[in-house]
Amino acid sequence: MCFVLFLTIVNLLPAAEITFHKDVVPVLQKRCQSCHRAGEAAPMSLITYKEARPYAAAIREAVQSGKMPPWHADPHAGKFSNERRLTQPEKDTLIAWSRTGAKEGQVKDAPAPVTFAEGFAMGKPDVVIDMGASYTVPAKGTIDYVYFVVPSGFTEDKWVEKIEARPGARSVVHHIVVESRPPGSSMLKDAKFGVPYFAVKKDYPRKPDTGAGVAEGLDQGGVEVIATYVPGGDPYVTRPGQARLIPAGSDIIFQMHYTANGTEAQDRSQLGFIFAKEPPTERVVNSFLSNRNLVIPPNAAEHRVDSRVTLQEDTRVQAFFPHMHLRGKAMEYRAKFPDGETKVLLSVPKYDFNWQMTYQLAEPVVLPKGTQLEVTAWYDNSSNNKYNPDPTATVYWGDQSWEEMLAGFVDFVIPVGTEPGKLVRKPKPVVTVPTAHLLDSPGN
Repeated sequence: MCFVLFLTIVNLLPAAEITFHKDVVPVLQKRCQSCHRAGEAAPMSLITYKEARPYAAAIREAVQSGKMPPWHADPHAGKFSNERRLTQPEKDTLIAWSRTGAKEGQVKDAPAPVTFAEGFAMGKPDVVIDMGASYTVPAKGTIDYVYFVVPSGFTEDKWVEKIEARPGARSVVHHIVVESRPPGSSMLKDAKFGVPYFAVKKDYPRKPDTGAGVAEGLDQGGVEVIATYVPGGDPYVTRPGQARLIPAGSDIIFQMHYTANGTEAQDRSQLGFIFAKEPPTERVVNSFLSNRNLVIPPNAAEHRVDSRVTLQEDTRVQAFFPHMHLRGKAMEYRAKFPDGETKVLLSVPKYDFNWQMTYQLAEPVVLPKGTQLEVTAWYDNSSNNKYNPDPTATVYWGDQSWEEMLAGFVDFVIPVGTEPGKLVRKPKPVVTVPTAHLLDSPGN
């Protein structure tokens, strides 16, 4: 009887009051403030109570819907070291705070403020390279992708452990893709250093879509993606003993995607490098599986496109960056091993063009020789897709947002000295000449 009475009394006690300083700030510091602060990607700051209080209801809605923090990977496929998903207690705290009046509480209960790195999130760069010129982003209209090519100035091969692309005018920079162009490459050969270059639209051959796919960027001495900037994205960071290679004499290509927001802006984006302190034993190589033959029919709500390559060498994968455009709906990476087993490496069931991110595996996955690496993308070209520019259009591969891509970026890990192209290039057959033929040849 006493025990039942005790439980009754406990149940009648008021729940502990949820306050901003005591309960909410620790969650915001851990999960939100890296983007939600002045000068960063998010549209509002959540550092102080005064800043956060007007958004209490919006925070609750974003947490309940799973919209924030942006993290689109299916939790049942793969484990990732940079996962941003809120825990259930963290969700409960933010929702309860909003529902119970979003109280401030006592400042003395708050943890010490987090000190964020000024400028580059990765730390102070050893070298910074910018676009070579400022670009005026107009207040209105659609801006074609614009490229800037600048020399790296590297007179020797450079091994890089951290790379970060940083926008100059964040409010108008939708994304940046940075590539290294080695000497002798013909890519953007007509572009002049530091001068805006608008690539001529290329009509790709319309071949039957077999889903065979290509792993682009693995040719020896080829152009390689070395950094990207997207809202909420992270610097490119390698693991101990690893680095990315920037060959001597390389040029740096900035691919800039600007979005007009009603106010003219000046942009001069930058790229920062932190070099490896010791010679690496492993090289990280970025590639992407593509399918340039994709054709998406009008009004197709769930059109599937595949890309696959067969690995010709043992290797490991450790990061993925799914990329599509406005009709992108979902993407999945799979490994089909030589013994027939298939493993889903990453599943993104709700792709978001506005929050593209890199997924870093907690542990790299070993892919033996003969493994088929597969990427499948689904597209919504119907009127149900509110971002769809034109549901009546047949859509082909192209750079612009109203066109489409299947670009399943992958970070491969290979021993230093290994030629990247060997990963997917089939060895040439060895031609053997019968001994009898040799004996009959002239001169014998």
